[in-house]
Amino acid sequence: METSEILKRVRQIEIKTRGLSNNIFAGEYHSAFKGRGMAFSEVREYQYGDDIRDIEWNVTARFNKPYIKVFEEERELTVMLLVDVSGSLDFGTIVQTKRDMQTEIAATLAFSAIQNNDKIGVIFFSDRIEKFIPPKKGRKHILYIIRELLDFQPTSHRTDVKQAVEYLTQVIKRRCTCFLLSDFIDDRDFRQSLTIANRKHDVVAIQVYDRRIAELPDVGLMRVMDAETGHLEWVDTSSKRVRNAQAAWWRESQNRLSDIFSRSGVDHVSVRTDHDYVTALRSLFAQRT
Repeated sequence: METSEILKRVRQIEIKTRGLSNNIFAGEYHSAFKGRGMAFSEVREYQYGDDIRDIEWNVTARFNKPYIKVFEEERELTVMLLVDVSGSLDFGTIVQTKRDMQTEIAATLAFSAIQNNDKIGVIFFSDRIEKFIPPKKGRKHILYIIRELLDFQPTSHRTDVKQAVEYLTQVIKRRCTCFLLSDFIDDRDFRQSLTIANRKHDVVAIQVYDRRIAELPDVGLMRVMDAETGHLEWVDTSSKRVRNAQAAWWRESQNRLSDIFSRSGVDHVSVRTDHDYVTALRSLFAQRT
């Protein structure tokens, strides 16, 4: 992609996703993703109904009347985007590719984070760690992230979710909120690694998929390529048996994925590329409040 085209796309995505985060998600994001706890703010005179456990005894003794400590929520979070950049994300048949939708979702979450004064970082992964962008604040940092989301070229086309979440656990020392964005086309068992990561951090999974992986169209012979391995083969989509086998595989893989998320305690949502991701994100936020 040419530099001018990248800058144009960055600007388009900024306008769309910043508007969404400002107008739709600001309050919902704040409610769904809590800070690290309560931090001391100030002292004030005791009022009827205040909890006596909050009395500040040193100030009370000095002024000879009761004062209490006032706390407020310590809001600042570190947010990490764990972004799948494997070859299968380039697939899309209806409105946009999985990668395009994933980029918009990541940008929306990033703008929602900085609206709440949170730091945000990114880990790009395939079957290896492709790039680590340490968490920072600010619009300039967000625009850099969006540019990388649009133009990053991975060295590998395969997927390894297990390695990605293990790297997150190792590299981010303090508790963070992590959004794991992928199509989750990965045969490896990553449940244990995800469980460990979710004990240390707050991990949320967002699956992006295309309808044609769930249901093959009846269009006769179709030449298909596995984007991660490069394997080519002809598929007879006019065969009901073939279409049913694909649908059964999809149901089985989704059931397996749902079981992994459930047993590891990870909130998750699935978004189809021809559907509205805003509705899916709002549903995800709502189940956390």
